[in-house]
Amino acid sequence: MLIFAAMSAEEKVSLKNIASHCKEYGFIYQSSEIYDGLSAAYDYGPNGVLLKNNIKDYWWRAMVQMHDNIVGIDASIFMHPTTWKASGHVDVFNDPLIDNKDSKKRYRADVLIEDQIAKIQGKINKETVKAAKRFGESFDEDQFLTTNPRVLKYREQIKTIEDRMRSAMDSGNLEEVRQLIVDLEIADPVSGSRNWTDVRQFNLMFSTELGSVTEGASTIYLRPETAQGIFVNYLNVQKTSRMKPPFGIAQIGKAFRNEIIARQFIFRMREFEQMEMQFFVQPGSEMEWYEHWKEKRMNWHKGLGLGEDRYRFHDHLNLAHYANAACDIEFNFPMGFKELEGIHSRTDFDLSSHEEYSGKKLQYFDQQENLSYVPYVVETSIGLDRMFLAILSAAYTEEKLEDGSERSVLQIPPVLAPNKVSVLPLVNKDGLPEVAEKIVGELKFDFDLQYDVKDAIGRRYRRQDAIGTPYCVTIDHQTLEDETVTIRERDSMNQERIKIQSISNKLQEKVDLKHLLKSV
Repeated sequence: MLIFAAMSAEEKVSLKNIASHCKEYGFIYQSSEIYDGLSAAYDYGPNGVLLKNNIKDYWWRAMVQMHDNIVGIDASIFMHPTTWKASGHVDVFNDPLIDNKDSKKRYRADVLIEDQIAKIQGKINKETVKAAKRFGESFDEDQFLTTNPRVLKYREQIKTIEDRMRSAMDSGNLEEVRQLIVDLEIADPVSGSRNWTDVRQFNLMFSTELGSVTEGASTIYLRPETAQGIFVNYLNVQKTSRMKPPFGIAQIGKAFRNEIIARQFIFRMREFEQMEMQFFVQPGSEMEWYEHWKEKRMNWHKGLGLGEDRYRFHDHLNLAHYANAACDIEFNFPMGFKELEGIHSRTDFDLSSHEEYSGKKLQYFDQQENLSYVPYVVETSIGLDRMFLAILSAAYTEEKLEDGSERSVLQIPPVLAPNKVSVLPLVNKDGLPEVAEKIVGELKFDFDLQYDVKDAIGRRYRRQDAIGTPYCVTIDHQTLEDETVTIRERDSMNQERIKIQSISNKLQEKVDLKHLLKSV
């Protein structure tokens, strides 16, 4: 059956559609749903946890297994409270928040300003599209963007806003941040009013108590990032793994932030998972490695084939207190381009600060150069939940088929698909289930799979399309005669007849992660 029409690249799927699909097909559920749910907290279902684990595996193998100078750890969520004083989180881990007096809604002030910048950039994009249609093949986009008066005016507006915001954020001038919102006439998205409060800072760390009795308990924090677990273990790892710079330490783990503005499904949550790698280098070489990891990480993303135009770099306007360079890899989510991964040159801030607060030396002695130094760090940090959402955003497609029927399909890269194959006896009788179960018994050692006998074969195909299963193996009466099966490919719906003994090799060729790892 041929695909008659599919969702075009310009037709973005909504977060609402994705969230609904995720619940219906066992990817993501609202946390504590039977008690009306908990805001900004989600549980991963049977298909969701498989996809999540496959994303982790792709990251871990690309980052650790493919590099002989990167090792992994799994640090505790609970850490000594002085850790967060040394890292700066106690003093500066704040969001600038502003309330609208009419809607009673709270917003991040810097996000309101960035959204305004995005609106102006949208005007530039519209002008560019109109000009491209007007001039056709002779259109020179670079020349248009650097010479068109209207575009130049918009770009100057953006630069002015960015300069004011950078200056205000760097100096901690919250009054100026509010004044910028007022001057830009930014309205509350809910009420439409411009009746704003002052901007205030709000610390994002969750605190709890450690101890068996209240009187003897001490205040500790749920870690707001996984990086500090790497930094405090730097010397242990360096010595026990016999590493010397440049080398990296990787970790996948949970982090917690008391986000006031937690929204957009799993894009921003209070409990989330990070995949981070801290790369320790000799001072003076950090910018070379910063550029290296920018390229490596972008290649990792693009290797999935979700569409190169879905990614872009975005340099930070407001550098964190620890960084001398920082950028994001942004992905074009349903709500526009947003941060997917951060690459930061953190200098020696973290290790030097932990030296100061702990009184322990965290230096590396280079015997060849007879030189002792605190390494600089280049960080790559990606949100696992955001990566999950990015894949679903790119994969979710609604198609109208040639016969007039419709299907929802998740075109997840086969190497990441929750189930690699579904085994389907055509009917639940005549000895077909027994053959199917024998095939399942062989394949399950190498592949996550599903065995499905319920409903007509067409409905079962649609069900597998909806959860992103790249291949379906159908056992029919001909199988009993010649030991062949039909293997169906998800995206094209093409079918071919192959021998039972060829199924495993056929799947391995298509879904083995090593082919992807070699390409990136």
